[in-house]
Amino acid sequence: MASFEFDEIGHWSEIKLDIIKDYAKEYSKILSNWTLSKGHFYVDAFAGAGIHISKAKGEFIAGSPLNALNTVPPFKHYYLIDLHTGKTENLKQIAKDHANVDVYEGDCNEILLTKIYPLLPREKFTRALCILDPYGLHLNWEAMRKAGELGTVEIFLNFPVADMNRNALWKNKDKVNSKQAARMTAFWGDESWRNIAYGTENDLFGEYSIKNDNETIAEAFRQRLKTVAGFKHVLEPMPMRNSSNAIVYYLYFASPNDTANKIVQHIFKKYQNRGAT
Repeated sequence: MASFEFDEIGHWSEIKLDIIKDYAKEYSKILSNWTLSKGHFYVDAFAGAGIHISKAKGEFIAGSPLNALNTVPPFKHYYLIDLHTGKTENLKQIAKDHANVDVYEGDCNEILLTKIYPLLPREKFTRALCILDPYGLHLNWEAMRKAGELGTVEIFLNFPVADMNRNALWKNKDKVNSKQAARMTAFWGDESWRNIAYGTENDLFGEYSIKNDNETIAEAFRQRLKTVAGFKHVLEPMPMRNSSNAIVYYLYFASPNDTANKIVQHIFKKYQNRGAT
């Protein structure tokens, strides 16, 4: 097996795993009882090795793919994607007793569009819960937009605001490296982020540029998921904070279904005040 290191995750990521696990159970229960269903799928675009190490506890904990495989009732099929050979080999080992698991090694931006989404047109009566949890600005807008267009996909999305702020959304926008700006554009889908991220103010010396806050940028992206990607429901994202109370990323949930929206809204409320340990 190719060598790799298990990801060490913070408390905020453990909360995210619990949120997804709670919803996956409800989702699978509902879809298993839908008489028209031809199958509901679990898709993890940045699946990792399936197991993580908790920074707080120093112990191995189940990642989202393993939690999904243990969901009762089960999904009809599981599609797990990762770029790293060692991690995909570990996923295959974890899933070796499950005939309904496909593990893909490669770029999820391509695999989602060419392998997964074609399985999910409305007329096939298939549905999918898709986890889009990039480590940073590694996800392209088209992978989000197409999911919304299909009308059969629900997504949990990591909006990596820490990576954005560190590399692309600088106070002095003129000093941002062009490659980092291009990463931001690929995630956002066009150059409109520049107008969202920056505003202007006036003082005695005239007009000057200011960087808008995280909340403004996150809300603009929520609206973009609705009006451009076409998701009917996009919850106000849940800020995921580290032990210093800094926002590491925002967790979005987007869906074509009102019931799903209400369920996740309840789950978000359950976890929103869970502090770091």
